[in-house]
Amino acid sequence: MKSLLKNLGLILMIIGAAILVGIFCAGSSAVNDNGVLGGCAALIIVGLIVYIAMNKRLVD
Repeated sequence: MKSLLKNLGLILMIIGAAILVGIFCAGSSAVNDNGVLGGCAALIIVGLIVYIAMNKRLVD
C-alpha cells in the first residue's frame, strides 16, 4: 500500500499523458476541445503535486 501511495502521483501523470497521446493517435476531434486538454493538463499538474507531497511525507 505504501508503494502505491508513493507512486500515485506518477500514475496520475502517466494517465493524463496517455489520454493525450490516445486522442492524438486516434485522430479524434477532441484534440481541439479545451475541456479535454484542460482536464489532462490538470491531471498532470495534480499528479506532480501529489508525487512531490507524498514522497516528501513518506520519506520523513
